[in-house]
Amino acid sequence: MPSVDKIVVVYSGGMDSTTLLYHLIDAGHPVKAISIHYGQRHACELEAAAAICQTLDVEHRSVDLTAIVPLLGNNSLSSRKTAVPEGHYQEESMKLTVVPNRNMLFLSVAIAWAVSLRYDAIAYGAHSGDHAIYPDCRPEFAEAMDRAAQLCDWRSIRLLRPFVHLDKGDIAQRGAELGVPFEQTWTCYQGGPVHCGRCGACCERIEAFAQHGIADPTQYASS
Repeated sequence: MPSVDKIVVVYSGGMDSTTLLYHLIDAGHPVKAISIHYGQRHACELEAAAAICQTLDVEHRSVDLTAIVPLLGNNSLSSRKTAVPEGHYQEESMKLTVVPNRNMLFLSVAIAWAVSLRYDAIAYGAHSGDHAIYPDCRPEFAEAMDRAAQLCDWRSIRLLRPFVHLDKGDIAQRGAELGVPFEQTWTCYQGGPVHCGRCGACCERIEAFAQHGIADPTQYASS
């Protein structure tokens, strides 16, 4: 990861972005966190993000982009017309969870804040497990956004992806090393009172802890 001073973290409140937040703080970077409300049915993740940032004494901003929900089609995250697929994600079921251009929207808002703060970079928690299906998690996309971020203002901003070569299990292991309070993070796409334990996001979370024999503190409805 390039040596930078101040970083805006695109922060969902999930286990990946929370580990990223702890990872950057551990490395000595001053950070601020930004979360986006895009009409996701699991908007409770924003509450998780706010609570964790309060514990860390990290400034946290939540940006309301719900006005664009009608433009995002019938994906299963921001539309109530499409059910969240359950079980391990296959290519077709995983595509139902793709929110059009989501990461570009998130990154653009974070870049704008970083520019106004005169920060050096933004960071997000894309990892190797995301690349196969999600177009806006591919290395080519992030490289293009990094180039754009360096050109969009008189002051260059960098896009950092410290976990790009890790999978979700590796991130869980790093989080355990850093003492991340995984029980406070939110992953489930259903957005119920507890994690459903059945959607693809929950399945990946369960497997991430199991991969390295890490105790999973999550309460699942299906357990």
